[in-house]
Amino acid sequence: MPKQLAILFFLLSYLIALPGHAEPAVLKPFAPGSYQQLLDSNANKPFMLVIWSITCSSCLKDMALLNKMHKANPSINMVMLATDDASATDEVQQILAKNELTGLENWLFADENPQKLRYEIDPKWYGELPRTYFLNKKHEREGISGVLSQEDYESRFKKILN
Repeated sequence: MPKQLAILFFLLSYLIALPGHAEPAVLKPFAPGSYQQLLDSNANKPFMLVIWSITCSSCLKDMALLNKMHKANPSINMVMLATDDASATDEVQQILAKNELTGLENWLFADENPQKLRYEIDPKWYGELPRTYFLNKKHEREGISGVLSQEDYESRFKKILN
């Protein structure tokens, strides 16, 4: 009986936590070597890496626009990376579900030393959020800190697709 109650509690929590009962995002653990894995899995393809956090109000405000840009530009692989640790998994899942971003490639920091992970991505990045990287098919990249407008996204998409 306790096992059945635990299962029931889990299922109810799951259904309540996800707006519209969307599928939860698969959160890959971002650890040393993961950035290279991202580059390898997107070999010869342009992509955008969006780095955000549940504690970044600007990041959260930007989620609806990211969803809109993804729907308008499905040819560009959008990768989401939350800089939060595993203790924030539920909240990360809820934010992604609310903004219909669960179908994207989603990562979550999974190392006790976030500075090491940030350095691996970009030695010149000191952790300011939001941070967005636009990589063309040769993986030449442009990193931008701060909130971007729809026009900013559109102009950078044109650059990385050429």
